[in-house]
Amino acid sequence: MDTAALPQSLAFVAADNEDASDAAKRLSALYGQERVEDADTIVALGGDGFMLQTLRENIGKGRQIYGMNRGTVGFLMNEYREENLRERIAAATLDTIRPLIMETVTDSGETGTDFAINEVALFRQSAQAARLRITIDDHVRLDELVCDGVMVATPAGSTAYNLSAHGPILPLDAPLLALTPVSPFRPRRWRGALLSNQAKVRFDVLEQEKRPVNAVADHKEVRSVVSVTVSESHSQTVGILFDASHSWNERILAEQFRY
Repeated sequence: MDTAALPQSLAFVAADNEDASDAAKRLSALYGQERVEDADTIVALGGDGFMLQTLRENIGKGRQIYGMNRGTVGFLMNEYREENLRERIAAATLDTIRPLIMETVTDSGETGTDFAINEVALFRQSAQAARLRITIDDHVRLDELVCDGVMVATPAGSTAYNLSAHGPILPLDAPLLALTPVSPFRPRRWRGALLSNQAKVRFDVLEQEKRPVNAVADHKEVRSVVSVTVSESHSQTVGILFDASHSWNERILAEQFRY
């Protein structure tokens, strides 16, 4: 392989655990350690949670993230190996992730905007089930959803919480979003919907004082929301690298044939 095509500067970032920290030290000694802002590629060492954090921190910055599993869950990570790392990165497949934008209004009138790589989810805050109205592109599609929660998941997040709530698995390049309820009570048989990634989803919280609801963009929580709007960003992106021998599409297929 042409050495000029290899990434010349790498920045190693590690999750807060001993395995990840030790790996970062060894890899830095082998390949050097560049500042994150100056690196060709950021190598994230940890699990999926740490990868999500690293991806969010680098949205819109034109950097590529290559993960190696040094955590408990590694669906977004490549296998950890120390040898030939530059060659692996040069041969990896680049996928572009377009995050969700979560816009919130709380009961106090405070507004906020957050990004989500996996999903935006709403959850009941108390023992009372949430009552939500769902509007898609300014058209009310569900006057009332009584549930424990509901989420909008990206293809990247479709194998995470969305899957555990019986939502569909989406290929990374699918122009779709998954709208998936969590323990729906009314309408009891509603199992969600597949939406265009151009769709704008609005959730309005009904009976907010009696049935308070929190909104979460991945791990960023906003309490006591009265409305949440979710859309896919088309200007802010981040790149994730997968080994060609274990691509995202291969992982998606393997996940769908597990039993």
